[in-house]
Amino acid sequence: MNRILFSCLIFLSACSGADEQPKKTDWSKKKSTELNRELAIRQEMQIKMFLEQHSGWQMKETGTGLRYWIYKDGVGDSAVVGMHARVETEITLLDGTSCYKTASDEYDEFVIDRSDVESGVQEGIKKMRVGDKAKLIIPSHLAHGLIGDLDKIPPLAVLVVDISLIELVP
Repeated sequence: MNRILFSCLIFLSACSGADEQPKKTDWSKKKSTELNRELAIRQEMQIKMFLEQHSGWQMKETGTGLRYWIYKDGVGDSAVVGMHARVETEITLLDGTSCYKTASDEYDEFVIDRSDVESGVQEGIKKMRVGDKAKLIIPSHLAHGLIGDLDKIPPLAVLVVDISLIELVP
């Protein structure tokens, strides 16, 4: 008897909204563009405030909005698309919250421009040579975007990446 009652309740609740029309959203390409522009302006302000607090960082900016500073020069080869890069990284948010850090005496490895590593890291690594150490400030559109990484990096997060290029392997 309880099973029949339970089944009827599920059936009735599932069918109760069947005649309702889905709500139409008043969304357009123009609204999307405006929202993206507003988000970019907000992040730009956050990055500028962060850099005011780190005035010693000699950042360069690329056309995509990536900021990078190679603070220790290496003497090795330049990074090339398709090579395996072995790196050590520490990823934090602008407020200093630590997200990820390569374990000591280990490295992370990825194929340059052919892996799922953030496009901001990909762009930054191509500015480096083996032995370089760099700081990258990566806006969310070059990192994990609107949803974050669903673990330690929240949605729309600007990342600060401290990266060392350990080795390049063809």
